[in-house]
Amino acid sequence: MQNKIEVKQMRDFDSDVSRKAAEVFVDGYKEELGFFSHDRENVVDAFQKMLNPEVFYLAMLNGEIVGILACSNNKARGLSIDRHTLKKHFGFVKGKLGYHFMKDDFNKRLPYEDDTGYIECVATSVQARGKGVSTALFQHVLHHTSYQRFILEVIDTNKIAYHMYAKLGFIDMERKKERFSFLKNFKERIYMKLEK
Repeated sequence: MQNKIEVKQMRDFDSDVSRKAAEVFVDGYKEELGFFSHDRENVVDAFQKMLNPEVFYLAMLNGEIVGILACSNNKARGLSIDRHTLKKHFGFVKGKLGYHFMKDDFNKRLPYEDDTGYIECVATSVQARGKGVSTALFQHVLHHTSYQRFILEVIDTNKIAYHMYAKLGFIDMERKKERFSFLKNFKERIYMKLEK
C-alpha cells in the first residue's frame, strides 16, 4: 500500500516549518549551494531566513516534510536573497559573490501577468525520491491555485526534471544560452509553459 502524500501551503502550518523546508531545499540544491559552504547546517541556517511562506508548498509523507515547491508570481518570489545574511553566514567574499549571482534569479520581479504562476525551487528529500512527491506538489499547485498559465525553467543537463515536466503537460517556450556556462556546468536554460 502506497502512503498518501499531503500537500499544504507553508503559511498554513500550525508551527514554524521553515527549518525543515530549508533542509529539503538545501539537500535538493546541494550542488549549486556547495559554492557557499560544505557545512550543511550553516547553509540551512542562512536559507531558512530567506524562504517566502506565501508561495512555498510543502509535501508531507508519514507526517514528515519531504518536498518543496515555490509557485511565485509577479508580486512575490520564493526566496528573498539577502546580502547581509549571505555575508554573515559565508563571509564577505562568498556572501558578496553569492548575492551577485543569485539576486537577479530570485529578487527580480517576474515579468508575467497576474494569471501566471512561476514554478521555482522544486526539491524532494533524498529518502523520498521516486515516490511521486514532486508530481504530487505539481498536481496540487496546478489544481488548487487560480493561475491560468504556469511557467518554469529547467537547465539542459537536468534531463529527469525536463521529462517529468513534459509528462505533466509543460511544453518548450524558449531556450536561452547561459553566460559563463563553463563555470555553471550547463549550457542552456529551458523555459517551459502549461496553459490550463
